[in-house]
Amino acid sequence: MTNKNIFKELGASGVILAFLMLLPILNMVGPDSGLFSVSAFQLSLWGKYLTFAVLAMSLNLLWGYTGLLCLCQSLFFALGGYMMGMYLMLMIGERGAYKSVLPDFMVFLGYQDLPIHWAPFYNFWFTSAAILWVPGVVALIFGYLAFRSRIRGVYFSILTQALTYASCLLFYRNDFTFGGNNGFTDFKDILGMDLNSIETVRILFISSVVLLFLTYFITSFLLKTKLGKIQQAIRDSENRVLFSGYSTANFKLGIFVLSAMIAGAAGALYVPQVGGINPSLMEAAKSLEVVVWVAVGGRGTKWGPAIGAIFVNLLKSYTTQAFPDYWLIFMGGLFVFVVLFMPQGLIGVYNQLKEKFLKKEGTVSV
Repeated sequence: MTNKNIFKELGASGVILAFLMLLPILNMVGPDSGLFSVSAFQLSLWGKYLTFAVLAMSLNLLWGYTGLLCLCQSLFFALGGYMMGMYLMLMIGERGAYKSVLPDFMVFLGYQDLPIHWAPFYNFWFTSAAILWVPGVVALIFGYLAFRSRIRGVYFSILTQALTYASCLLFYRNDFTFGGNNGFTDFKDILGMDLNSIETVRILFISSVVLLFLTYFITSFLLKTKLGKIQQAIRDSENRVLFSGYSTANFKLGIFVLSAMIAGAAGALYVPQVGGINPSLMEAAKSLEVVVWVAVGGRGTKWGPAIGAIFVNLLKSYTTQAFPDYWLIFMGGLFVFVVLFMPQGLIGVYNQLKEKFLKKEGTVSV
């Protein structure tokens, strides 16, 4: 990478960081109303968008840089969210509707004791580890079986979608101790802090910013390593990499597990900012939405997927209010438009216009 490109990346990262950190500052010292007013709700909403941005970046590691269109990122996102949700449910204690140390849905279903697999989630540090290793283990087992069987292309996408659908059905069942249709809700505290306090909202937002930039730096570092070079070579021509003597299955498995862990971490920050989680978060349609975010922002770019996730969700928030009966048409139309006329996504519009201008200028000169 040339010095010019490095300065461009640093400049773009600096602008993004400055804008994001301005939001909690305005929330703290800004006016109560007007253009520069940032309420607790808006800050929490942007925190949710940032977790979606990290989720999109995790898919980009697979699809944009490795050529694997994965349709189970929402599953890994939800698994991380459920791990955090278990901790938050236990922190409610006897303040629930039934005044029991057991979560309300367990009391309703007649549980007398806390299931054994719930007990470790009283510990925040165990929960933090589970947020990473649970999605990671699921990705490791599934990925090992899929990649060792040399499943690739559309067949890999179909299998990952099937995994998401099967997992969603399991979580919808009450007897799996995850709350069934209703999932987890009515959280009170996290690390002894009131989840509804403005201080906690700011901390969660800043944590989301930190995770966003951590994911960016992991991606940037990875692309400079030998693993990153092979990763992109697999995307461009896996057969050539195989003929060069590399075991592509191992490289794809490593990236798959890493992307699952990043998605799980994003899900863990999503849950306390939204206030609940249920199996609908891992439905197959959610993973398809993530694909749209990455495509709109710019597949195979560092900041493109994050920008796409935020842009699409801002547009979704507007259209669901302004055009509640047609917002799906808007989303579908946007995706089709990007595929046909903006193959490089939003982040590539400048380069696309520049190429067309130079081409036109060259034609006129001749």
